[in-house]
Amino acid sequence: MHTSDSATATHCPYCALQCGMNLRPEPGGAGVTVEERADFPVNRGALCGKGRTAPAVLSSRVRLTEPLVRTHAGRLEPATWEEALDAVAEGLARTRRSYGADAVGVFGGGGLTNEKAYALGKFARIALRTSQIDYNGRFCMSSAAAAHQRAFGLDRGLPFPLEDIPRTGCVILVGSNPADTMPPALRFFRELRENGGTLIVVDPRRTRTAEQADLHLAPRPGTDLALALGLLHLVVAGGHTDEEFIAERTTGWEEARAGAMAHWPELVERITGVPVPRLREAVAMFCAPESAMVLTARGPEQQSKGTDTVGAWINLCLATGRAGRPLSGYGCLTGQGNGQGGREHGQKADQLPGYRKLTDPAARAHVAGVWGIDPDDLPGPGRSAYELLDALGSDVKALLLMGSNPVVSAPRAAHVEERIRSLDFLAVADVVLSETAALADVVLPVTQWAEETGTTTNLEGRVLLRRRALTPPPGVRSDLEVLHGLATRLGMPKAFPTDPEEVFEELRRASAGGPADYSGITYARIEAEQGVFWPCPAAPRTGEPDAREPAPSLPTPAAPAAPAEPGPEPEPHPGTPRLFLDRFATEDGRARFVPVTHRDAAEVPDTEYPLLLTTGRVVAQYQSGAQTRRVDELNDAAPGPFVELHPRLAARIGAVDGAPLAVTSRRGRAVAPARITDTIRADTVFMPFHWPGEGRANTLTNPALDPVSRMPEFKVCAVRVEPA
Repeated sequence: MHTSDSATATHCPYCALQCGMNLRPEPGGAGVTVEERADFPVNRGALCGKGRTAPAVLSSRVRLTEPLVRTHAGRLEPATWEEALDAVAEGLARTRRSYGADAVGVFGGGGLTNEKAYALGKFARIALRTSQIDYNGRFCMSSAAAAHQRAFGLDRGLPFPLEDIPRTGCVILVGSNPADTMPPALRFFRELRENGGTLIVVDPRRTRTAEQADLHLAPRPGTDLALALGLLHLVVAGGHTDEEFIAERTTGWEEARAGAMAHWPELVERITGVPVPRLREAVAMFCAPESAMVLTARGPEQQSKGTDTVGAWINLCLATGRAGRPLSGYGCLTGQGNGQGGREHGQKADQLPGYRKLTDPAARAHVAGVWGIDPDDLPGPGRSAYELLDALGSDVKALLLMGSNPVVSAPRAAHVEERIRSLDFLAVADVVLSETAALADVVLPVTQWAEETGTTTNLEGRVLLRRRALTPPPGVRSDLEVLHGLATRLGMPKAFPTDPEEVFEELRRASAGGPADYSGITYARIEAEQGVFWPCPAAPRTGEPDAREPAPSLPTPAAPAAPAEPGPEPEPHPGTPRLFLDRFATEDGRARFVPVTHRDAAEVPDTEYPLLLTTGRVVAQYQSGAQTRRVDELNDAAPGPFVELHPRLAARIGAVDGAPLAVTSRRGRAVAPARITDTIRADTVFMPFHWPGEGRANTLTNPALDPVSRMPEFKVCAVRVEPA
């Protein structure tokens, strides 16, 4: 690999913190070394083990360096780029000719840069003319996004910067374990407590994060909705509601209040297992200071009622006036590296760039104008992620997949693997030969984070710039070059540029005036300002109103006005670090209470499957592990899957620490070593989901979907456990 002579300021390829780092070339061009970048405010130089070891995946020993095409004998063999791109274009075109445009599917990823996510959505809709596109971010934060939209009219993971967390009075952290999932963020919660604030952690496990909390609530998996409703009941009963805020800045309170009052504390204790005194203690801690926040992550979101569950936590914030005010609010800790930007610019089944709705005629007209097509030629919404994967081999015959590994990461994974194997044609673009790529007809080796320039949007809504630090191996191309090569073969050579900044300039125009407006953001501004928070519209020309605000009503002058003197250029929009301080993004500017009520998970324990399984991550691995499992240091720290269970449960079933345990659900069976600990509920077992094979946790998980977000219920299913 080839490098430049000086260090390059860039960002980590993994989680949604997008920690700043410097990459310095090693002597002799042997690679790059990660150095601290203390000036970046999100991590202030701190990095977890994954970030420090990220350059290991750049090595040609572990990554793909030439295209692979499956031969008639069934083996993947090296091929030229021309042969590989010809094969992909022909496979997609043949499927479309035989079965129609919607028989071709596209599946993206939350790790793709904004430029690549934008280009992939555009490619699906104008080069393939298919509606069948979605991405793995649907599995990450879609329930929080849907709840954001319902309550506030706009979805951004955090409506405030991370730096606000230490300055608030109390944080309720629901279903999140940043000590393992985003370690550099843990300092914000430590500083909160050092400043006199309090931290409440809601998690069925006593995680490393929960151990640092002032109060740990351990509800039964799948009961977070009842817990939030019970807390709101106690807020009302204790007279802690902010009636002035409710009257002036919200609608729908009476209906939401009635729903909460049906969940009295003793009922909530029976449902959740959280004692009533703990519920009262949580309400007292949350309501005592002037400011407070609720932050959720995958725990309450990855449920078949995830949107309502997040909505209940938002209702708690609204009822206490803890939203739309400084140092207060509801936020979602987005997980994937570009999970936020990835869902804003068109690779989601129902969205166009700028977070526009695909069903909105004005949105269709605007984006079609940027793309130079008739709005009527844009397909409508397609299937959500799991529904798309479930349709493979039947309605969807061919798939182009970029930056995802659903064989490991999707719920009911054995079924998804079977569906992928049944495809007529599969093309995968990836940096490594993942479990999914190994099933492909064509594998395209693409550049990695340190070998390309592009933007990502972190969990705060801060648009960041990754800078190319080294030259990729000769046999590797960027995803933008892949899409350009395929589009050229499909008759659209000029619509898909390969230069990321050129793509970003088009993205700016396509997003202009949309909810996620990037039109005022440039590469130069991002670099100069340590990132720019959206929405950031382009400054209006002198004398013109900002397109985001209604034009003022002016009286008609009696006589023509004299020509105005040329004025100064308008100041660029500063970006929006803090949302909703003046109004919410709804038509009337008010937040919406949404009435919700508790309901059971799609599966509850019974005599055949008497326990609950919940899944999650460990600190040394990331997502499906496709990249981190190729790093020796990370594998030494976390070599494989395990089943975490309580000592009482272990004694009852005869489990021995370290001995293999079989976990069985209605969808399959997984086997992994037992890890006996008193940090988990006795009715619950936990498995991390980073590994394939017999320890694949997602063999067990339930694809039951939330009716609004279409999020599968990863976090709770019924299982039985026995020594293998």
